Amino acid sequence: MRTPAQRDADMRVRDWQEILADVASDSTDPDGWRAVAGSRRGGLGEDLYFGHPSVGVYHLKTYAKNPRDLRGVGTRVARRVDDELDPLLPTEGSPGRFAVRSPPESKDEAKDVATRLEETLKVHAEAPTDPDHLFEDVMEAIDSPAFGPMDYEFDGRPDELDELGDTFEEAEELLSAELEDLIDEDDVDRGFH
Repeated sequence: MRTPAQRDADMRVRDWQEILADVASDSTDPDGWRAVAGSRRGGLGEDLYFGHPSVGVYHLKTYAKNPRDLRGVGTRVARRVDDELDPLLPTEGSPGRFAVRSPPESKDEAKDVATRLEETLKVHAEAPTDPDHLFEDVMEAIDSPAFGPMDYEFDGRPDELDELGDTFEEAEELLSAELEDLIDEDDVDRGFH
């Protein structure tokens, strides 16, 4: 059974970078995001779910075509984080962190960001600080549009990732099929000789 938040999702499959561009252009409070990620179930690549209470939950499936080219697909699976989805996303106490960042649009903007970052690091170097506070201040200094706690397993899958995949089974199947098509087109499932 789908929750009200799930029924409202648009389920439009798009390139993973378009999803991140939407998040980067959103004016929602940037530190309210949470993410969970790990290896794809039964295939090449990775799964990433990230959500914000007032924006919703996104699901991305990506793979590395080569070391310089990440490819993938994604969709919004829920328009908000409801009581059923909230426990599946990490809390502030989670050890990992993630962030979304767009490059500066001009030299002047890059210089301004560098100055703010330098000032932030100086303040933290001169005073006692904890890692979470440093991370948050750095993300604010570089104007990250989305950052927060993340549960991530490099060569495995957090249990929450499987639960989210089961919760959004229709999106899971649709995105897996789309990603498999990309993998087939790119011939990345074949070795070199």
